[in-house]
Amino acid sequence: MNSTPRKLIVTHHAPDLDAISSVWLLKRFDSQRYASAKVGFVNPGATMSLEEAEKDFNCQLHEITHVDTGLGEFDHHQPERASRDICAATLIFDYLKQVRPEIADDRALEEMIKIIVDVDHFGEIYWPEARENRFAFTLHSLIHGHESIEPHDDDSQLHFGMQALDCAYAEMTNRLKGEEIIETKGIEFDIKEGKCLGLETQNDDSIKLSQVKGYILAVRKDSEYGHIRIKVRPDAELNLNKLYQAIKEIDQKATWFYHASGKMLLNGSIKHRNQVASSISLKGMIHLIQKLYN
Repeated sequence: MNSTPRKLIVTHHAPDLDAISSVWLLKRFDSQRYASAKVGFVNPGATMSLEEAEKDFNCQLHEITHVDTGLGEFDHHQPERASRDICAATLIFDYLKQVRPEIADDRALEEMIKIIVDVDHFGEIYWPEARENRFAFTLHSLIHGHESIEPHDDDSQLHFGMQALDCAYAEMTNRLKGEEIIETKGIEFDIKEGKCLGLETQNDDSIKLSQVKGYILAVRKDSEYGHIRIKVRPDAELNLNKLYQAIKEIDQKATWFYHASGKMLLNGSIKHRNQVASSISLKGMIHLIQKLYN
């Protein structure tokens, strides 16, 4: 494949999730060709003229890539591409897997593409959340909301969406890694109130995923820095005050925060700097929890 850098990516005005994702995929995952490319906007379905390309972007037509518009390689509005499994982002994802074969093993990116194509074909109306007001917090809804506050600023909308996609990619990566850690490294143990899970990892998503999977309590020991975080499911009657009182006696040098809800006992947070890590091992903490709550 031609690796010559492209000067310009063109998509449509008021870029939606598919258009923004298409630009994001090219810039983030084919940086050799597109990292420095500028982005231009046209009416939906249109292409950029040579006159406009030369005047506004100092480039020729062969230096332009159109996405989600123009009926070209990375557009899906042709009759022969009228499939619920195809959008501009899926076409670019397929292209990326050719130029960078390792992309095919990127589960986080693959899961994001599934969501993007579903949204592009209005499949989100079938999501369980669709009837709830909290659905307004989903990324494609926020992009639509952006059109209401800055209706004619395509660049601003693109920047907002791309930054959000960076965050979503990081979170999806962490989430999938957290699931893997739970399956391969989780230590199950029991207390009177139910099943619990112990984890030694830097992955903080694993503790929330443990609760999603039904564990009544999850304890995570940071594998590098030694901090410990303990959380109880919000719907459980279990209270961590007894554990907090015991820890204050045996781990006096460490920095601990006991949440007023009784559901969180934390020895580490990015919200709190200069904390002293706990000297208690994961196995030692599991033993203490079992001793106090059995």
